[in-house]
Amino acid sequence: MSSVSKLTVHVFVFVLLNLKPLDSNPIVDYPLPKFHSVTHKFNSPNVGLYASLCLIFTLLEYHRHSSSLRFQFETTLLTLFLPSANSGKDSFCLLLLFDIMIIYVQCAAIGPDEPHVASTTWSDAIVEKNGLKFLDLEVERAELEGFLGSPLPSHLKLHRGQLKNGLRYLILPNKVPAHRFEAHMEVHVGSIDEEDDEQGIAHMIEHVAFLGSKKREKLLGTGARSNAYTDFHHTVFHIHSPTSSKGSEEDLLPSVLDALNEIAFHPKFLSSRIEKERRAILSELQMMNTIEYRVDCQLLQYLHSENKLSKRFPIGLEEQIKKWDAEKIRKFHERWYFPANATLYIVGDIEDVPKTVYQIEAVFGRTGLENETVPAPTPSAFGAMASFLVPKLPVGLAGSISGERSSISIDESKPMRRKRHAVRPPVEHRWSLPGFGVDADPPQIFQHELLQNFSINMFCKVPVDKVQTFGDLRTVLMKRIFLSALHFRVNTRYKSSNPPFTAIELDHSDSGREGCTVTTLTVTAEPKNWQSAIKVAVQEVRRLKEFGVTKGELARYLDALLKDSEHLATMIDNVPSVDNLDFIMESDALGHTVMDQRQGHECLVSVAETVTLEEVNATGAKVLEFISDFGKPSAPLPAAIVACVPKKVHVDGAGETDFTISPDEITDAIRVGLAEPIQPEPELEVPKELILPSQLHELSLQHKPTFIPVNEEINNTKVYDQETGITQRRLSNGIPVNYKITKNEAKSGVMRLIVGGGRAVESSNAKGDVIVGVRTLSEGGRVGNFSREQVELFCVNHLINCSLESTEEFISMEFRFTLRDGGMRAAFQLLHMVIEHSVWLDDAFDRARQLYLSYYRSIPKSLERSTAHKLMLAMLNGDERFVEPTPQMLQKLTLKDVKDAVMNQFVGDNMEVSIVGDFSEGEIEACILDYLGTVTAGRSIEDAHRSNPITFRSSPSNLQSQQVFLKDTDERACAYIAGPAPNRWGFTVDGQDLFETISSTLSTDEESDRVKKRPAVTKVYQRKKDLQKKLRGHPLFFGITLGLLAEIINSRLFTTVRDSLGLTYDVSFELNLFDRLKLGWYVISVTSTPTKVYKAVDACKNVLRGLHSSRIAQRELDRAKRTLLMKHEAESKANAYWLGLMAHIQASSVPRKDLSCIKELQLLYEAATIEDIYIAYEHLKVDEDSLFSCIGVAGSQAGEVASASLEEEDEELATGMPGVLSVGRGTFLRAKQI
Repeated sequence: MSSVSKLTVHVFVFVLLNLKPLDSNPIVDYPLPKFHSVTHKFNSPNVGLYASLCLIFTLLEYHRHSSSLRFQFETTLLTLFLPSANSGKDSFCLLLLFDIMIIYVQCAAIGPDEPHVASTTWSDAIVEKNGLKFLDLEVERAELEGFLGSPLPSHLKLHRGQLKNGLRYLILPNKVPAHRFEAHMEVHVGSIDEEDDEQGIAHMIEHVAFLGSKKREKLLGTGARSNAYTDFHHTVFHIHSPTSSKGSEEDLLPSVLDALNEIAFHPKFLSSRIEKERRAILSELQMMNTIEYRVDCQLLQYLHSENKLSKRFPIGLEEQIKKWDAEKIRKFHERWYFPANATLYIVGDIEDVPKTVYQIEAVFGRTGLENETVPAPTPSAFGAMASFLVPKLPVGLAGSISGERSSISIDESKPMRRKRHAVRPPVEHRWSLPGFGVDADPPQIFQHELLQNFSINMFCKVPVDKVQTFGDLRTVLMKRIFLSALHFRVNTRYKSSNPPFTAIELDHSDSGREGCTVTTLTVTAEPKNWQSAIKVAVQEVRRLKEFGVTKGELARYLDALLKDSEHLATMIDNVPSVDNLDFIMESDALGHTVMDQRQGHECLVSVAETVTLEEVNATGAKVLEFISDFGKPSAPLPAAIVACVPKKVHVDGAGETDFTISPDEITDAIRVGLAEPIQPEPELEVPKELILPSQLHELSLQHKPTFIPVNEEINNTKVYDQETGITQRRLSNGIPVNYKITKNEAKSGVMRLIVGGGRAVESSNAKGDVIVGVRTLSEGGRVGNFSREQVELFCVNHLINCSLESTEEFISMEFRFTLRDGGMRAAFQLLHMVIEHSVWLDDAFDRARQLYLSYYRSIPKSLERSTAHKLMLAMLNGDERFVEPTPQMLQKLTLKDVKDAVMNQFVGDNMEVSIVGDFSEGEIEACILDYLGTVTAGRSIEDAHRSNPITFRSSPSNLQSQQVFLKDTDERACAYIAGPAPNRWGFTVDGQDLFETISSTLSTDEESDRVKKRPAVTKVYQRKKDLQKKLRGHPLFFGITLGLLAEIINSRLFTTVRDSLGLTYDVSFELNLFDRLKLGWYVISVTSTPTKVYKAVDACKNVLRGLHSSRIAQRELDRAKRTLLMKHEAESKANAYWLGLMAHIQASSVPRKDLSCIKELQLLYEAATIEDIYIAYEHLKVDEDSLFSCIGVAGSQAGEVASASLEEEDEELATGMPGVLSVGRGTFLRAKQI
């Protein structure tokens, strides 16, 4: 090579859009082309080669439409490089030039409607036309490598900048939801930055700074919502706000930025606030300390045993939290909370980006400049930490910022005093790579009395691969295809029989918070089946690694992923701001290139054309080597193997027995599973349709589906409401149908079938038959002659997500689908087959029954579940339809029982179907007639849908105040308080219709006030009176007023029980307002410490009953209205939300619901007065005789102070709960209060 210079030539393959004829405009007026870069490396003494190639493309643009000039320019191309070619050193150049010309001709043939992505394959026609044969594989390989090495495009609308003080900011205009924005301040400090005596101090500062901010409090009346959180690697303060104040044009962004500035950089560490938050955090610590949280901590401790991540959990240590004073907290803040160590994200309905930049500079520009100098920017803001989720592939990947707009303005000459870590989190990992370590650590075992099932996790930990080039994206795609195959194999083949496992999951994902990529094989099983479960899991992993995916699997999952990507691309204008912001924040933390959804799809399409079966299998196999080659010298060592197991298990006939397991037994089970013989995966035949056209024709002839009048009062077969866009139809078989055409979610739709009945119709001699029946149907998954595997693959091919569930009063089935490739018709076919041709299997019934048996036996091991279980049985007078079925109930059930219980509810006049989506009227009505109109018109079996009466326990009763004590290594406490309420439509459990008690006239005081008013004011007052009268006569009066009341009570509970008294971290009030059942109830849930939980319960009761002594203020009602109206406005852009609004508008079991409940929703909220709220409050039973409460306490000494006489369970509630001590309040509470 001697003196020959090595050049890299970028050959730009142009795909020009909207090109005009040559003679109409000069080339300089052409629109800028889109391109991808193909990189060639070769040796050439011709230093002008690059410029010449660019010139060639310019000349080619002139003659592109003129075939008469082509020969002349081809001659010119050869002449340009003949001297070099004669030297023998640039023969490659000539071949490259021919290549360029053919690329150019091919791309020029692309029409305006083709995808704007350059093809990486060559058509036979083009090759033949030009008389060239691509025998030089090296050239093709170089072209492909060049393409794959080229960078991904960056998000075009994402604006980045940096202030002189080092604060970085990102701004992304986003129209959903309209007139609102998200502002998140990310401070790059978390628990990983704490010293040994500071564990939890970052979380403490988050609390004190956020809740101590006066400027944040000023936003409460504007409709803004705010919160904060702390993790290993960062602390985030976020505000979701309207763009302007209601009723004015005042821009709220400066106020929001001012609040974030105070919170992050200028907090006041007042002793009073520190003490409040200290109490709250200690309560939060106990609230979080569930057995699930403890399992997560154990897994992280073993996974990261070599670094601080294993011992720096954000919540902190109790003994340290109790000690810190204001000075200690302030010093940590001064060390880490400064602008250069923070990033501000603003995503939302921002129209003027330069104005937003100016507002950021105005608020934050001077912060920190007095005390520090500032660094120069680095090309990558967050270094090497990364997380690109695989196999869950988001569209719009993250990382390089080179192509994004930037407005960095700093003095680069100044040295830096304080700066963020170049890598977050700042830890070193022990990687699971060949050559890293010699001996694997033995499996670790975490054993606890509160664990119910066996689970094992095998971890592999590797550095994060940033997704910045087309090749990186291609690798992600191949991994996703490979792992999707494993997920499907495990969850279909074994679900068709009784598998030894409950679940097998393989996750491969990046973690920004941990700074690594982790692959995890998780196996859960009944303890008695743990060895068989491990064997099956490792066998399937080895089968996939050894034989790979099949051709059919490759085609199927690649197509499904591209369809999903295309669907997300069509949704680009409907993505909520908070979702875009979270994605950008995580992407930046990981070093991935940030693209929008459309860019992501276009790039995915381009790399999909280059994927081969061999490369997919080779790439995926590397991910699985730590499992499939376990024990081999060449295999990567697992980062950790952790089994979480119970101390005792239930054995039929023997009761509770000790569970024993050793690390060697776990290792042996893995080795035995890997030694089992395996066979390749067979190809499956996937049905294109579940109902063939010929079958559909026969069904139409048989049933003659038509539309009939919607109801008896209106003779129209079609009722369309222009204001809501809702169309109502009714089929000749009695099925009512509602649909709404909307562009809210482009090219997608949702459908929901609601069947009246649910668990409420379970009979006394077959309790649990409905809930077990629905689960049996779900577990089976078969319809007609199609297997579960075929049905699931049918759904994969059409991007259909289906869910089936039962509630207290309904059975519902929901479908999400795309409008691409007949997705809606496929969803209707599946619904038809479920209703008409469901297959009920004995093994599916056995699995469903075993599942609920396991659920029931796990209740005594959960403090929250055992406490709630006890409360519901007490309040509902022992009615077991609203709790998990007992072993005795389950044993009595048969497959015929559960099938009849479910299918007897699937009759025409008891079903309602609602559909929302981006379809046409012709498309939807054809599907309705073809697939719903041909459903057999079943007739209701007498009493099949009539529920047995539901009653509340009469008072007084010694079960109104109960306690549950749970043995545990750690102390915790929770409580539930509940009582009766009316249902959504004003009916009570005793049969009263509350609308008969409502007076539609104004009170005497208000009437006298009206008389005194001036005429002009009287007119306004009269309008308010008319609105109030309309509200009180509206079917939704109680639904509206009780919803507002719940918001007010929640606010008071937080400010009193949590903030003022410091008795809890978390307290909430929830209403359960039924539609079909004539009752409702409310529940207050509160978490606390064992020493404070009784005071917390009393405080909650005082708030609940205190609305008369402390009257509701107008500002409280206004705030509640704003909260609910903003929620309605934001969610009204989602198809699923409209399904909820449309539910029951034609249901005979919910006669009061009609379209006015949707059309007038906003007006009804605005019309509500304080007096209306008190009318609803009067029917919320809060007196001592109506309240039920249950307190749960866990700890090593739990319940030992209770007298032996209190240990006997009340005979009415003998539910067979071993390990849970339940007592009335009495003596125990008094002992606690002394």
